Amino acid sequence: MFLPDGTAKPLAFFTAIDVEAGEVDLRRENLKSAVVLTARLNGRDLGSTIKELQQRLGQQLPLPPGYTVVYGGAYAEQQSSFRELELILLTASLLVFTVLLFLFREWLISLLILFISVMGITGCLLGLFFTGIPLNVSSYTGIIMIVGIIAENAIFTVNQFYASLREGGDVDQAIRFAIALRIRPKLMTAIGAILALMPLALGIGLGAQMQQPLAVSVIGGFLVALPLLLFVLPSGMRLIYHRRSAAQELAERG
Repeated sequence: MFLPDGTAKPLAFFTAIDVEAGEVDLRRENLKSAVVLTARLNGRDLGSTIKELQQRLGQQLPLPPGYTVVYGGAYAEQQSSFRELELILLTASLLVFTVLLFLFREWLISLLILFISVMGITGCLLGLFFTGIPLNVSSYTGIIMIVGIIAENAIFTVNQFYASLREGGDVDQAIRFAIALRIRPKLMTAIGAILALMPLALGIGLGAQMQQPLAVSVIGGFLVALPLLLFVLPSGMRLIYHRRSAAQELAERG
């Protein structure tokens, strides 16, 4: 310690120093002894950090029998949220399929629209991959939104297709008319949503980074949804109805 006159004295000059053993803190979880290690993340995402920890601990930390490593905290909460969102996504897909069956009463068309909707998820994942954003609760919410948006657009197209068929047109003419009539609303919806979400996707503005995964996943889903709705959906409809027409002709000849 430094004195007012500038000299220094050891701490033992002022008081007696004794080294005593500290108290042992014992933790138990589920009636088992536990050692808790905590850490903070700096410049890294949670998923890749935990993956690297699991690899290194598995290689460099041989555990004796009866010892295990459990990853809790934010990682456990994230995994729990992912499981809940997976259940929500599955439930949403089943509800969409139920609505499609109720509307069209045709298995193949309903399955085609559901397939188109689920394939839109690839756009969300590609958008997150190319931007380097990890999959989290916010981006998962965007994925669920994309499934419903694509299904809604496909329903309008199929409704227009059925309306054209009832007016006496053939399958190819009805498909072309439905796509031509719905292409402008689809482009307006996609371009409007992309432009509206672009500031969030770029992280512009206060708090925008919190919703950036949501914006990126929705934009990626819209970019993939356009070719799916404009090319894959009509091709699938044409294949289904031409096969059905061929089967009916064979039945009539037989």
